[in-house]
Amino acid sequence: MPLLLHQKNTITLTNNRLEWRALQPDTESVLPLCLPTSEEDSSCFDAVQARLFNGLSLLLQTPAKIPLMLIKTAENVEYQALLQSVLTELSEEDEVTLAGSHYHVDGFSVSLRPAENAADNFASTGGVHCADWIEAEQLLGCVRLHNNTLVLEPGLVHKANGGILILSLRTLLAQPLLWLRIRQILTTQRFDWHSPDETRPLPASIPSMPLHFRLVLTGDRDVLADFQEMEPELASLCLYGEFEENIQIVDGEDFSLWVKWLLSVAASEGYGPFSEDFWPVLIREAVRYTGDQDTLPLCPSWIIRQLQEASLYSPDNSVNGEQLQTALETRFWREGFLAERVRDEILLDQIVIETEGEMIGQINALSVIEFPGHPRAFGEPSRISCVVHVGDGEFTDVERKAELGGNIHAKGMMIMQAWLISELELEQQLPFSASIVFEQSYSEVDGDSASLAELCALISALSGQPLTQQIAVTGSVDQFGRVQPVGGLNEKIEGFFHICHQRNLNGNQGVIIPLANVRHLSLQQEVVDAVREGKFHIWAVSSVEEALPLLTGAEWDKEEGPCLLRSIQERIAQITQLDGRHRPWPLRWLNWFNQS
Repeated sequence: MPLLLHQKNTITLTNNRLEWRALQPDTESVLPLCLPTSEEDSSCFDAVQARLFNGLSLLLQTPAKIPLMLIKTAENVEYQALLQSVLTELSEEDEVTLAGSHYHVDGFSVSLRPAENAADNFASTGGVHCADWIEAEQLLGCVRLHNNTLVLEPGLVHKANGGILILSLRTLLAQPLLWLRIRQILTTQRFDWHSPDETRPLPASIPSMPLHFRLVLTGDRDVLADFQEMEPELASLCLYGEFEENIQIVDGEDFSLWVKWLLSVAASEGYGPFSEDFWPVLIREAVRYTGDQDTLPLCPSWIIRQLQEASLYSPDNSVNGEQLQTALETRFWREGFLAERVRDEILLDQIVIETEGEMIGQINALSVIEFPGHPRAFGEPSRISCVVHVGDGEFTDVERKAELGGNIHAKGMMIMQAWLISELELEQQLPFSASIVFEQSYSEVDGDSASLAELCALISALSGQPLTQQIAVTGSVDQFGRVQPVGGLNEKIEGFFHICHQRNLNGNQGVIIPLANVRHLSLQQEVVDAVREGKFHIWAVSSVEEALPLLTGAEWDKEEGPCLLRSIQERIAQITQLDGRHRPWPLRWLNWFNQS
């Protein structure tokens, strides 16, 4: 069982209601594992990034016709610096040999001989070199003519001769001519001098020189796909590696490895030591970042950012929990302008969201808002309404008809309709038509995370049973009525909680979420405190049948007594009989067969 979820078996569900302990990752049991490691045992890249480490080792050990490796990483310099450090450490075991050449320039006559010592102008002892951005002269060197004197200057490829060169793939593909030169060097293992200006030849004939290095290209998955499309044969021959952005926490060994990794990244940037109360705050923020209590981040940029901002509240580079919490709250406030404005619109009744009372065919769904150019997604409740009337059984998705609904949303609508029709077991066409819409929505709606809420609103409208407005709902459904997990859970819950909190919590408000999403919870402390005090509730359900009693107070189906399914069937029967009485008299004899 995952370490941070070790309390899962002890979490009790009262009417599907979660205890407060389930709302954040368990940190008490792992605190003893948050001990600093000794300096001589600080390296853990080979364990944390085992697949990538194997690929890097293979690159150094195996001769290849085209010594090229592609590595999927984020686009930032921290990853290149980390790869440079690891490759330098791996290559230290190899014997240092002199590579390269020496160009002797006599006026405009240039001759070439193998390098004899490190002082020769194009000599190299290998090593690991990297560049995040490159220009032609920086990469390939240049030929200069100054005061009628010819000067040859080496570039990165010459300095990396016999060693390793790490480049950004996106930067290289942005300058196709540079990539063609690099490809030629890798293929021929020689360097030919060319004039950067096609209209002006080189001032002298310069012999080509032997050149061999291992090339590592880094980039995200999109740019790797572009490279694969551009160079399919070359991409199929090169090594591939991937920097894993997170680690699965299954046991104490995995957690200790993550702590060791974090401490090594912190030490490389000069941060530490860390107090005991620092770790629970960091773990909760880490789970929010990964979106899973079983998963913790390995991204050096993310780790460094937390430490940098927390250290602003520390007189030195040591960090405690209070300083990190202050940094996180300040960041949340600094990036929270749009979220506050949206909440203000709701609180001023410009966007109608009801958090008390009951209504037929109306429900609060939960959405995550992501504005382009805004760094933080935030949750916002959305009002979904459904009306039904006598008709031909058509379910109208207003968002789709208005071309504001995406394909995934349309798919979710069709799936929930299929479940309802299957449950009703009708022998004839449904005599109702329904219209479902996101009220006050003026942009595209996509995703299927509202399909549970839409289904509950439809059932309420068909049965005439009101839905409580004190509970918001998120989750998708399949054709068997099972509730499936969705994304952005923490933001969704907090978005509805803040509205209820500012309107004063009454102890009956809360959120329904999929049971499978419990592992993704890492809520703000004020939400956890409200749940612990019984002022706010979170219910986890695995099926539509579990959600409906919480929202309507009535069960979906039972053998005896009233239920939602029977209410819908009775209403359908009444409409069918009424429809039969209004048929033209020659067709009324059909009623006799329907009643038989």
